Amino acid sequence: MKADLIATRHAIRAGTTNTQEVAEACLAVAQSMACQQAFMQLTPDALQRTASQVQMDQSPIGGLAVSIKDLFDVQGQTTQAGSIVLKNRPVAVADCLAVARLRAAGAGLIGRTNMVEFAFSGVGTNPHYGTPAAWDGLHDQAVGDPGQPRAPGGSSSGAAVSVATGAAFIGLGSDTGGSIRVPAALNGIVGFKNTARLVPTQGALPLSTTLDTVCAMTRTVRDAIVAHEVLSARQVPHGKRPLYGYRLAVVKTLMQDGMDATVTQAFERSLSKLRAAGARIDEIALTELNELAPMMSTGGFSPAEGYAWHRELLAQDSEHYDPRVLQRLMRGCGMQAHEYMDLVQARRQWIRRVEKNLVGYDAVLSPTTPITGPLISDVAPGAERDTEFFRVNGLLLRNTSAVNTLDGCGISLPCHAHGELPVGLMAWHAALHDDTILQLALLLEPLLQSH
Repeated sequence: MKADLIATRHAIRAGTTNTQEVAEACLAVAQSMACQQAFMQLTPDALQRTASQVQMDQSPIGGLAVSIKDLFDVQGQTTQAGSIVLKNRPVAVADCLAVARLRAAGAGLIGRTNMVEFAFSGVGTNPHYGTPAAWDGLHDQAVGDPGQPRAPGGSSSGAAVSVATGAAFIGLGSDTGGSIRVPAALNGIVGFKNTARLVPTQGALPLSTTLDTVCAMTRTVRDAIVAHEVLSARQVPHGKRPLYGYRLAVVKTLMQDGMDATVTQAFERSLSKLRAAGARIDEIALTELNELAPMMSTGGFSPAEGYAWHRELLAQDSEHYDPRVLQRLMRGCGMQAHEYMDLVQARRQWIRRVEKNLVGYDAVLSPTTPITGPLISDVAPGAERDTEFFRVNGLLLRNTSAVNTLDGCGISLPCHAHGELPVGLMAWHAALHDDTILQLALLLEPLLQSH
């Protein structure tokens, strides 16, 4: 694994490198084949300027490279959200709040990253700007056969690849149904989805105002804590409990259905390692997870709220949308007002019942995704591959979206061994358990990577 942000800061302080050299190395990676189609726009001048001016000891990020998903306003740049519909939109007059906080913390903005159009898929494909290939950040190599590239996961596809390849130390993204944790899992890096209310969404193009979460991907958990502290403007307290002091749960219901062989092997091996290290892990039913599909049968929040934002654009320019995104958005057109209000109420009641059943547990463990990343060729844009695309998309988002519906928080940690496709283990809980999840993740990370 490449050095993370904290290790790089230590190296700079020790004099073994400097911020300018690190910036040049990140730019070289960003311009290499490893990052092909990962960036919508590179901003080398901005990165190098910050690297030369920032005071290392006075900023958490210290001038190091941070990538920005093409969903967020950056002053002087056009926010396209991976679309061609918005390519002529005026440039942003100000940074969105998340970008402003990163800048104030010393982030060197290396560029805007590619994404699923309007953030509406967990696979990572984009018919307008191409699909970047997944990269194994844990083992610093291309995922699978280089001649058969695999999908990076979405919707924060380019952000994940920028971190996994070493072009960026932090990849700013969003998570509405899994768009941080899914690409983190498929690229062998860390993706933390905080409780949505902790980071303002101001200046980010919305998909679902109910579920949208601003968060980031990093190479390590300690870097995830740095990113979260900057974005949320709050401090994460140091954890004092040993691993055996946490009470953990594993859910069989839904979360482990349909696991492929690689995920099954990695997940079961990980649980065995954690138990051998003293972790107390109970198996619980949590049958409320079986209620998710019926609850969302009228379409769910993202199609309804997404359609509300897009309806004028759709009336003018629907032919230039990704057909798969268009199909999902149009589901929201048919939702009745009473169906939406029933969904809001059903979710509130569901959250209360799930939270009650998780009392006494510090975290739930599950596979981030039940399958590994598909070949890009199997899910690439094209009507003849739509059936496979939607099947894979549903599987990739199934586990992570449950946490969004819960209004919860969760982190995906790489748990695969050398020679295996990337697999993520997700530790999650209900809202405002963020500090516990991050403190636990610091303990889990070295055990999961001891393969």
